[in-house]
Amino acid sequence: MKLVLDKNILSDKLDIASCFISERNTSLPILQGIQIKGKKNELHFYSSNLNSSFHTKIKNPINKELDFIIEPRKILEFLSFLSPGKIEIEVSDKKIEIIQGKTKGTFALLNAKDFPLTPVIDGEGQKIKTKAFRKNLDQILFSAAKDEGRPVLTGVNFITNEEQVIVATDGFRLSLVKTPKQMDYPSIIVPAAFLEEVFRLIDDEEEVSTFFLSEEKMIVFRTKDSEFFSRLIEGDFPPFEKVIPEKYVTRTLIDRDEFIRAIKLISVFARELSNIIVLNFKKDGLLVRPKTDKQENSTQIESKMEGEDQTVAFNYKFLLDYLTHVGGDKKNIIIEILRPDAPVVFKTEDKSNSLHIIMPVRIQE
Repeated sequence: MKLVLDKNILSDKLDIASCFISERNTSLPILQGIQIKGKKNELHFYSSNLNSSFHTKIKNPINKELDFIIEPRKILEFLSFLSPGKIEIEVSDKKIEIIQGKTKGTFALLNAKDFPLTPVIDGEGQKIKTKAFRKNLDQILFSAAKDEGRPVLTGVNFITNEEQVIVATDGFRLSLVKTPKQMDYPSIIVPAAFLEEVFRLIDDEEEVSTFFLSEEKMIVFRTKDSEFFSRLIEGDFPPFEKVIPEKYVTRTLIDRDEFIRAIKLISVFARELSNIIVLNFKKDGLLVRPKTDKQENSTQIESKMEGEDQTVAFNYKFLLDYLTHVGGDKKNIIIEILRPDAPVVFKTEDKSNSLHIIMPVRIQE
């Protein structure tokens, strides 16, 4: 059976689908493949790692049924060296050949048995504006844990009441955004890595439809021709409300760019001291220095402070994560401190419905 496809279109679809194949599950090699199925006038692409899955479609040029599974890595590399334009694909029982002019590549097919199916999605779903949703996620995702020791901490918790609360935490920091209701679902925990991948891939879409599949315990994002599936993380999200301080004794307003510059300056020395920097909050400004009993290396920047003088230590990487994700349009940052060993609140001056919390590091100097 022979297909004629546009090289760039095929490459783009395979590239996206390959983001959802299994990288580690060698006991099920089928999960390292992409299934291509011809159904009437549509050619469908499927990939899955069991936790997340992908489906997309293009026009089927031969209007015939077909079903085969490819291993995409070598094929994508081969396609990258071909010229733009049409390519021929000849499919047999155990191999496919990709031909363009006098160039030909032959690739083995995987056994099509037991490839996982994705649920069939009906209806319109709930539509969300991609740009606004991505902007909220950018303030959240970096706080989710990368270590899978506690799975619930690798996810983003969506809570819907009169408004929508989106929160992530790795146990050392917490990011929270409150928005008007966008997805009217029960409280769910969605893998942060899945959200990051999906909204990177659909960045050009104006809006996306979402679906909550209660029986399958999945969430789905659908664009015009693609669907992204993820299993929800089961378990209880930490009671984050208890971590948010109800009061403070020190409040500082500081220029975001100057704060970033000061942290980066002192990080030159802090890298030798477990990445810890010390912030001395005083009426005459904010002194930034590494964790040491000497002040040979320091910088001071202007700030507007009310309340008591305080000295608080942080992992400087956590500070930079927050400051670089809060957005370049936010000029000033507010820092609220109860005491040096209590969670510290960071938020922007515009009083938007978002906040970030970082746990200080206890030091003895």
